[in-house]
Amino acid sequence: MDRLLRRAPDAEWVLMYRLGLSRQRIAALVRAEPAAVGYHLAIARRQDPGLEAEHQAASAAAPVPFPSPTDLARMEEVVAWALAEGRLPEGRSGNRGERSMARWLSERRREAAEGTLDPAYSSGLSRVPGWLENRREVEDEARWHHRLAQLVDFREEGQDWPRHHDYESEREHTLGVWIHTQRFKRRRGELDSVKVKLLDAAAPGWQTGRTRGRPRRQ
Repeated sequence: MDRLLRRAPDAEWVLMYRLGLSRQRIAALVRAEPAAVGYHLAIARRQDPGLEAEHQAASAAAPVPFPSPTDLARMEEVVAWALAEGRLPEGRSGNRGERSMARWLSERRREAAEGTLDPAYSSGLSRVPGWLENRREVEDEARWHHRLAQLVDFREEGQDWPRHHDYESEREHTLGVWIHTQRFKRRRGELDSVKVKLLDAAAPGWQTGRTRGRPRRQ
């Protein structure tokens, strides 16, 4: 079973966070999406109020270098594959390993777009022609994950599923339109399977949404 769908919080991810690793660092190590890791950690912090203090103390005492030798080895794996195949990995490939490399590369593109790409990655990936192309795709991907994180925050505040009509705020409207679009794409079979899993893990019940309507405002 995909670990993203395991019952939250994931004990290993919580332990890594307790030892001082950041959400992004954990996501990179376990090859999961940061939003999914963040969802697990949010639940863990609610269950253990002292977790955040332990994380802060551990991260201050023993900062973890990034990227690590393992991270750089992963980069070399992606670079070698791209040079051997003469193309970039595809996110919709039928090969699981290729999809994983595509997600890894997409994350590096997002970091490059945000100006946070580590120089070691920038130098290593420069050997792959065109890896930074399709900036619009990068921006769209980053926006999708940002919306997912916003939806998780919205639900954690005790809110019902956001609506795209009869909404009470622009925030609800924005999230309502977004989740409505994800449901529509899912019904048509157009939503990427990885994103379906992320939504299932971070926002259980997203496909059903509200079971009872909210009365219209007078």
